[in-house]
Amino acid sequence: MTDPALPVDVIEGQAAYRPWTLRLYDLAIFQVNCRFFWRVPVSELLALFDRNLTESHLDIGVGTGYLLDRCRAHAPRQAVTLADLNEHALRHAARRLARYKITTLRANALGALPLPSASFGSASTNFLLHCLPGNIRSKARVLDHAAACVRPGGRLFGATVLTQGVRVTPGARAQLAYLNRRGIFHNTHDSLADLRMELAARFPSHRLSVFGCTAVFEAEVP
Repeated sequence: MTDPALPVDVIEGQAAYRPWTLRLYDLAIFQVNCRFFWRVPVSELLALFDRNLTESHLDIGVGTGYLLDRCRAHAPRQAVTLADLNEHALRHAARRLARYKITTLRANALGALPLPSASFGSASTNFLLHCLPGNIRSKARVLDHAAACVRPGGRLFGATVLTQGVRVTPGARAQLAYLNRRGIFHNTHDSLADLRMELAARFPSHRLSVFGCTAVFEAEVP
């Protein structure tokens, strides 16, 4: 059950993820949205995980666990902590990734995570930022909270859909406007310039790539 003390826009950003919608998630996100609207190849997202995933990983905003399930960079004893506000998503992803050593944590990514500092080799925030309220400058505290859990020299990576400073097709613009009206997305003011600035302010060594209206980022935690 969602904590009623949370802001309404935080609740809205995760409320759509129910057992029946999660069954459609992979098709909708990775086969339809990534290909036809956001124009990011799924192969690029899988490669992002393959490059950066370590044997002790924190996944924040878990979706269905699709990318962790399908990437090649996994080991039988790999420890993965799944952190999400949505209990349905946590259960769904944990079942899917049962071959890993799984820990689940129900948490709001906009707040400090109740995890030991510097305890993971990597952390990911994939397709999370565009669901959170505010602009990139305010959402960037999620990067701080994630990085605090990663050892120096470890990896922080993810992807997010932007609406400013990137190529947004007419179809994508209509889709994103609808998702923002519904409160599922909150990325009307999310810009590439702001994301680049926030990454540079935190991570001297980082990489930012753009595919369609999707920004893919990876960084070394200092």
